[in-house]
Amino acid sequence: MFKSMNILPALFILCMLYSCTGDQQSASAGEEETAEAHAPEDVSMTAEQMRSIGMQLGPIENKELSSTVKAMGMLTVPNENKAFVTPLSGGIIRTLHVRPGAPVKRGQVLATIVNTELIPLQQQLQQLHAQIRLAELEVTRQQELYKGNAAPLKNYQRATTELQTLRSQRTGIEQQLSALGGSRSFSASLPVRSPINGTVSKVMLQIGSNTTAGAPIAEVVNNSRIHLDLNIYEKDLPLISVGQVIHFTLTNNPGKEYDASVFSIGTAFEGDTKSVPVHASVTGDKTGLIDGMGVTANISLNTRTAPAVPDAAIVNYQGKDYIFIVAADGAQLEPPGTTHFTLIPIARGVSDVGYTQITLLATVPGDAKVVTKGAFFILAKMTNTEGHAH
Repeated sequence: MFKSMNILPALFILCMLYSCTGDQQSASAGEEETAEAHAPEDVSMTAEQMRSIGMQLGPIENKELSSTVKAMGMLTVPNENKAFVTPLSGGIIRTLHVRPGAPVKRGQVLATIVNTELIPLQQQLQQLHAQIRLAELEVTRQQELYKGNAAPLKNYQRATTELQTLRSQRTGIEQQLSALGGSRSFSASLPVRSPINGTVSKVMLQIGSNTTAGAPIAEVVNNSRIHLDLNIYEKDLPLISVGQVIHFTLTNNPGKEYDASVFSIGTAFEGDTKSVPVHASVTGDKTGLIDGMGVTANISLNTRTAPAVPDAAIVNYQGKDYIFIVAADGAQLEPPGTTHFTLIPIARGVSDVGYTQITLLATVPGDAKVVTKGAFFILAKMTNTEGHAH
């Protein structure tokens, strides 16, 4: 009995110690959860720090923004606006009058070829000219003899037939020389002309090259009708219509923006890609655009005016979007030359021309100054200071 009475106080003391320890652990865990739940919402920076990161401030602006569909594609020139410059007869290239990038006109001589096979044709043509003159005299003579009953009709008819045959032969050779671009007088030089207006994109041969009929000497491209071939996925297709405006940049040179307008929408999928081709004609400046260049395009869907900030003003912290504003109520508490910034939660809207629509999820003054450049560095300083980088 005595032993049992001694054990009871010991058990009571152990229970009290365990309860106190548990309460302390629970309180500690609660403090950690509270610290974690309350993210740092403000930070201060000196004027020197602001200058070092190139910080810029600006207002929340009302911007005319368009929601867009993004697409990848390629610049294309229609086949009727591209042409190979080819000779109609083989030979040795004697002269080249163009180089890549040079503008040319339809019918302009771009090269000359020496082809000695032209000489026999020209010789035949000259011989036919002489034979035709004699045949014409013979027809006249036979006609007079027939009228004077000094010769039969068949002689006159035979002479007429021979004259028609010679004239037909002459026409055939003239057409052959004309098709080849050759002269009717004696010359082995054959001009090669551009079939279209445009710009020389490449030259395949050089002076002294031996070429054959139909082998390309150069390529000419007319960029006046250059257009975009875009791939639009099935989910976005109902949003596309003829006439929509497209802003696009070159994939390898995104610094300059160009415009285009949708003129045709495909009616079948491209292979297994589940995308439909959409064609848009380039409008305005076409400088620097070349057939085959890759492009990144934004197709405008609708336009509206809304509060917006530059894209660089928005930061993401713990999965949510924020902007920083200059906190006017904290200015009195800061040392001279120090600025106080507050983190304001927002909801993103559409993005266009470097701006993003925002909806403020906290009350801010109407004249609030927003950090438009350098917001990322402020966030980094805030999270590092507080020890809550995520």
